[in-house]
Amino acid sequence: MNIAVFEDAGFERLLPLTWLRATFELVCGKDRLVDKIATHMGSGIQRLYVREALQYVVPPRVKLDSVDRSAEWCLVNGRLLVTGDVAPPAVGTVWRTPDQVLAMSVRASDLEGISAAQLLNPESLDELAGSFRAVEAPECVRLLNYPWEPALANAAELRRQLADPPTGGAPPALHGVHCVEPEQVRIAPRARIKPGVVLDAEDGPIAIEAGALIEPNAVIQGPCYIGPRAIVRPGAVIRSGTTIGPVCKVGGEVAATVFHGLANKQHDGYLGHSYVCPWVNLGADTVTSDLKNTYGTIRVSINGVGVETGQRSVGSIIGDHAKTGIGTILPTGCVLGVFSNVFVRGTVPRFVPSFAWLTEAGLEVCRTEKAIQIARIVMGRRDVELSEAEVQLYEYTSFAARTAEARGWEE
Repeated sequence: MNIAVFEDAGFERLLPLTWLRATFELVCGKDRLVDKIATHMGSGIQRLYVREALQYVVPPRVKLDSVDRSAEWCLVNGRLLVTGDVAPPAVGTVWRTPDQVLAMSVRASDLEGISAAQLLNPESLDELAGSFRAVEAPECVRLLNYPWEPALANAAELRRQLADPPTGGAPPALHGVHCVEPEQVRIAPRARIKPGVVLDAEDGPIAIEAGALIEPNAVIQGPCYIGPRAIVRPGAVIRSGTTIGPVCKVGGEVAATVFHGLANKQHDGYLGHSYVCPWVNLGADTVTSDLKNTYGTIRVSINGVGVETGQRSVGSIIGDHAKTGIGTILPTGCVLGVFSNVFVRGTVPRFVPSFAWLTEAGLEVCRTEKAIQIARIVMGRRDVELSEAEVQLYEYTSFAARTAEARGWEE
């Protein structure tokens, strides 16, 4: 069966993580949601349905397989977290909850009548799904509804994904490295582990990819994934449930956090139960709180509106290109929008809107041209060129985010 992955209106509840990417590009464990769909639903990905603003940015980032013209189609919600091999629903049936569609299968002849706009509209999607017979979804699939959920699911997903024995060439020789449960440690060729490093896999596996560098005296506790060309700085403590994506530079203490990739947290300071998007830079001694003094559940602002998480451990949700100054304190459930800059000593508000500069004088708008200029410089330092399609997306997002997050500006 061919697989088409689509976005629905639920992308709005995952902001600011989904301003610059599709829902299915979010990371949980060692890879993206779309990679899990391709791996576990049997036939790769043949088509994508995304928001108009993303139509030129997302497709180059997702490998599409050739279409089997004799096969039917399964439309899979891009927010679906698939944690095991599963057959798509049969043609004419749908996996759904009372108010959300997980996946549905259609005949090939019916696919051309379906558009991205229809799937993004809750009423149209519900009407379409209503024409199919609802069947119970397998236990290994569920939807991600809010931006704190990938980090909370990360430890379990890493244990699952890293459970298989390692493949490939022989790991590099380790000199002066102490391994606890070494059979649970997977080190790719060309990874470098310096003397004094502790790899503690007693509570879960550890995987370190090619080109990664673990500098002296760092401690890594499993389950943990260190992506290609990532750097863990000297003396860092990387605790269980953490994913450090490609080309990140991470120091200090980190726990149960997802670094999507291409982000910097090089200095001391605690970061826990958080999601960090690309091109983020956290200044020295930036600290997050992920637990209230009352041990109560935490509220998080989604587009400036408080949502009860029901969770006692939620750190920060940090959008693309956000930056913090030295000594910044991020409260429990803090949200930093895309292109936000925080330059205040001490605690910041729980919600900082996108394209906002927060200084001692208060909030002010960051000009779109200035944000793009800074992005070019930052990305150029990693030999990444900002494309014209990305520029247009940033310009669109500057307007759309201010509209969606208006309440955050008012407060």
